[in-house]
Amino acid sequence: MSAAHTDLARHRTNRLVSLVKHGLRFIGVAQIEGMDGEIRTTAVDFSFGELLNLHKDKEIIIRPEYQRLFRWSIEQRSRLIESILMGLPIPPIFLIENDDGVLELIDGLQRTSSVLQFLDHEAINQPELVLDGCDFLKGLQGKTFNTLETVLRLKVKRSPIRATIINKSGDSFVKYELFKRLNTGGSLLSAQEIRNCSSRMVDGGGVFYDTIQSLATFSAFVKATSRLPDSMIEQRANEELVLRFFALLAARDKFKGNIEEWLDGFMEDILFKRVSFDVAAQAVNFERTFDIIYTKFGDQAFTRFNSHGEATGRLAPAYFEAVCAAVAANHDALSKLDGGVLIERLRRAFESENFKQATGPGANTIPKLHQRIATVAGYLLNNDAT
Repeated sequence: MSAAHTDLARHRTNRLVSLVKHGLRFIGVAQIEGMDGEIRTTAVDFSFGELLNLHKDKEIIIRPEYQRLFRWSIEQRSRLIESILMGLPIPPIFLIENDDGVLELIDGLQRTSSVLQFLDHEAINQPELVLDGCDFLKGLQGKTFNTLETVLRLKVKRSPIRATIINKSGDSFVKYELFKRLNTGGSLLSAQEIRNCSSRMVDGGGVFYDTIQSLATFSAFVKATSRLPDSMIEQRANEELVLRFFALLAARDKFKGNIEEWLDGFMEDILFKRVSFDVAAQAVNFERTFDIIYTKFGDQAFTRFNSHGEATGRLAPAYFEAVCAAVAANHDALSKLDGGVLIERLRRAFESENFKQATGPGANTIPKLHQRIATVAGYLLNNDAT
């Protein structure tokens, strides 16, 4: 074992000893065999007061991108505090240990952030939580942490919550799958949020996620996709469109009816290096493509046109696929054409029988995907391709 690994192991041992000294109960270590290695998990009972101190000391990191901070309403947060004071069990949280021993919260953000906001709102840069909507303990209505009786304040701080810590030394693919399963089925996380978070379970995965997140804020892309509803953007649908763009260009022939599985499989192929994918080069291609799309079509590239020839409605994924792939493949030729001419050609493409057939029932098949891309490309280049 190298000196660095010895130091890390010593740090982890000292940290567990420290937890015990703080009155926390060390449950044990579990080993789950899988793939080419194993994942080691440690179960610990934290008090909420200890969680707050660890957060302040930056020994526990809460990343807002993992889950949207405070998706819960004031009433939901208040009822959690009420449940704690009633002595009800709180579902466990999950953390992953980084190489330096720092823990990152990967599941349980709503529970953790709600209690931390109540205990010390300034620690997480949130307004003070004033309890509202408590159903059983009516006396809690309108209370803040500082206006509670001392015995109740101590009960909140000392109440335990089970934390499962996923050791960083575990197999990357197992950690990745574990996070997906923790957050799939009954979860409030969207498919793209799960992808974003689970990518961080893999060495180097953060770079891929950061690229997607950065491109989702690229000005031309934001303007071209402005018909995407805010509620969908809140669930990272814009970031999913960036991933979809990459998949269209690099994994079109793996396209399948279940879009979520297609995008999951594509991202996993990249993260686990099953395929070659130059992230930097593809990012340049993305920006070049959307510069053309917004310059020539504005916000009309991915939506239907009404009988008066006016763009109407929200962004349609099948239209997004067809236009992005067509423009990316014919960038140089289209960059020389007038925007007004291209919008008219695009309208005719969308109204063509070939395009309607390729976006109707059974549209999520490889032949239909190729058909709608070819139709749009043909009309934009004035070939009227079928």
